[in-house]
Amino acid sequence: MRVEESKYRNLYTKKGTVESGVFYFFEKFVIAEISERSTFQLGNSQRGNAIAYEHYGQDIRVAYISNRVNSYSVNAQDWLNFYKERHHLEAIAIVAYDKMGIMNVVLEKIFTQTRLRKFKNLDEAIAWVSLLKDSSEVEKTSQKDR
Repeated sequence: MRVEESKYRNLYTKKGTVESGVFYFFEKFVIAEISERSTFQLGNSQRGNAIAYEHYGQDIRVAYISNRVNSYSVNAQDWLNFYKERHHLEAIAIVAYDKMGIMNVVLEKIFTQTRLRKFKNLDEAIAWVSLLKDSSEVEKTSQKDR
């Protein structure tokens, strides 16, 4: 389900469109919907990062939800570049709607330095990242995934 077709369509505080897709900025998390058949490069998403820093400030404390409503490529090793650039995320939630998307999450998990969890729908992902206010709850749920 796309953000614009969901009950969350009027709840984001800012929407940013870049060459690779659309980013929806909420108080405690960002939802990304990357464009169909693109190759999303986390370390090279300068415009998306700039919008996030502009919106949240330099001391960002948010989670990232990848709402994979389109089929696209992600270089899993690119997570290393993301962290090398000194970017930080509280947690990563990936909503995968098909078997291939779920398999990709397993690979990405190897390269992330942040707690990462996969979901089958946007509601579950948002509920999980919303628990970031109580980080001990997020840690408990992350432990179950390991």
